[in-house]
Amino acid sequence: MDPVSVGLLAALAGGAGGEMGKQAWAGLSALVRRPFRHAVAAGDDAGLSAVSSGVAELVALEQAPADPTRGQLLSTALAVRAALDADFRTGLQQWHDTAKLVRTGDGDVHNSISGGHQHTAVQGRDFSGLTFTSHAAPPHGSAPQENVPPTQG
Repeated sequence: MDPVSVGLLAALAGGAGGEMGKQAWAGLSALVRRPFRHAVAAGDDAGLSAVSSGVAELVALEQAPADPTRGQLLSTALAVRAALDADFRTGLQQWHDTAKLVRTGDGDVHNSISGGHQHTAVQGRDFSGLTFTSHAAPPHGSAPQENVPPTQG
């Protein structure tokens, strides 16, 4: 599973995305607060008591959503827990698939073209697999050739 974006976590913790954002944050909060059931081989649980469930990181980010360190700590805690708890991993993946659809403003693009004459402009975000074909522009300062019949004379 890919790590949960720090930007997405911070945006949702800060209230971005309107009602859908609030629901997404509530869903993550409920998921993180579920009992932590890590799979461990017999006698191999040394050090696992130190593994965070993510609750402390969730609360910390909720208190200071603009702090990127808190967002990174939560993202890391979610990734570690997902690696240790198969049920949590499944729930987190489902939550993440839904939460990515919330419009948080993360990655907004604001394009602007001003002044002069532009031949071709492409504006947007997250382009892939594009192919452009264009004809060479005439040399600067030369007039385009017109289809004028020859004069008789």
